[in-house]
Amino acid sequence: MEGGVTDQNNDKQQPSALQLQLPPPQPTPPTPLRKIITVASIGAGISFGWALQLSLLTPYVQLLGIPHLWAAFMWLCGPVSGIIVQPVVGYYSDRCTSRFGRRRPFIAAGAALISVSVFFIGFAADLGRHLGDPISKKATKPRAITVFIVGFWILDVANNMLQGPCRAFLGDLSGNNQRRTRTANVLFALFTAVGNILGYAASSSSHLHNLFPFTITHACDVYCANLKSCFFLAIALLLTLTTLALTTVREEPFTQPKRGNTGKQGSVPFFGEIFGALKELPKSMRMLLLVTFLNWIGLFPFMLYDTDWMGKEVYGGKIGEGRLYDLGVRAGSLGLMLNAAVLAVTSLAVEFLARGGGKRLWGWMNFFLALCLAMTVVITKMAESNRRFTAADGGGTTPLPPSVGVKASALVLFAVLGIPLSVTFIVPYALASIFSSTSGAGQGLSIGVLNLAVVIPQMLVSIASGPWDALFGGGNLPAFVVGAIAVVASGVLALTVLPSPPPDSQPAKAPIATTECH
Repeated sequence: MEGGVTDQNNDKQQPSALQLQLPPPQPTPPTPLRKIITVASIGAGISFGWALQLSLLTPYVQLLGIPHLWAAFMWLCGPVSGIIVQPVVGYYSDRCTSRFGRRRPFIAAGAALISVSVFFIGFAADLGRHLGDPISKKATKPRAITVFIVGFWILDVANNMLQGPCRAFLGDLSGNNQRRTRTANVLFALFTAVGNILGYAASSSSHLHNLFPFTITHACDVYCANLKSCFFLAIALLLTLTTLALTTVREEPFTQPKRGNTGKQGSVPFFGEIFGALKELPKSMRMLLLVTFLNWIGLFPFMLYDTDWMGKEVYGGKIGEGRLYDLGVRAGSLGLMLNAAVLAVTSLAVEFLARGGGKRLWGWMNFFLALCLAMTVVITKMAESNRRFTAADGGGTTPLPPSVGVKASALVLFAVLGIPLSVTFIVPYALASIFSSTSGAGQGLSIGVLNLAVVIPQMLVSIASGPWDALFGGGNLPAFVVGAIAVVASGVLALTVLPSPPPDSQPAKAPIATTECH
């Protein structure tokens, strides 16, 4: 596949599965930076909602009655939908001949579905109560859980439908310019960080429900009302940014070219093309998938349980017992806001640092990420050894919040994690865009295939982390330690087997196309 593009005058030569046969490449006019910025800004709307998912939903679903052991299985929704949705959306967006363009119809549909999903998630407790759930805080609420899971599935499908085409759209706007490609991915990461800052700031506040007094009901307490209010703000931001991008950045409708001189269009069945794409991946993409896979095996446990770790291990709280756990979750949200701020600042330097070798930067940052994950063990032991208690009414003792030093250490850890995360959220996608351009692959399908290396680790972590943690006493540290080991392996492979991208001056090969959608 890396050897060259298909000769249109040779009817016997077939395009490889990842490729879309197009006319010989024409010089790509430079896209105004303002258009790239406008499309990249959608990342802020996506990440605002994603920040709320990570910081609020794992604790919330446990409040609905799902124990920690099974809470991780809820997150299977994302990986399973990602395995199916992103490659499918990438495949069809590469071939879509809609008059609105290739990417914009999918972006609009994804934003609309997110709006629907937020209704189910935010009003799960209310709908469950109307369907017969008990009001008691300690009682399991099966109907609310069912509504919540349905909304969660829709949200993850919609996120995958929206994010993949956004990144592919940025790749289209960047053309064959590698520097512009890196800049587009940096801008997307920057706006993602801004959205994270806003999302984590919202989730760390306990007073947002005052903006929407109707959110507090018999079935929905202050925590639930704050969650509703946060998602209302998320939808307002996402719809504003998406509408702005779709109305100001136009796409030329894609016209399906004829193959060679036969007068016929190529047609490869979807699943045949997906399996063919995986089978015929060039070495550069295979190595990129491997490094990304291990990277996310290490990263996702902390993303899944960061606020839960803050509430349980650092603050010593228990779900549903007192306010200590809730205080820890709020502190974790503050830490995630600091993380996003550092990520935003660091992402501005990634394009410059990656010029010296993106794979080297990624490799060394993976080692730093492993060190940060290992520090969760140190901070947990500090919190346990310095735990303070006060006498409780009726005898016994109640734990107090951690000391200033322990809390500060945890918040610093959250913050510095933004440095390796900025590289993780930029370099793999930039490399995928560059490798796909130089091998003649479609941007949408290439990003979809890369997403498999992100969502499959998420699925494995979601299945294994709960039972694995339970095997060692029910805390979060066992999954974090395994994650640190996986990230070290990812760093070693990034430095040793991941190919370097071609020089910026090397022209990209012709992209290629086969079937279509309307």
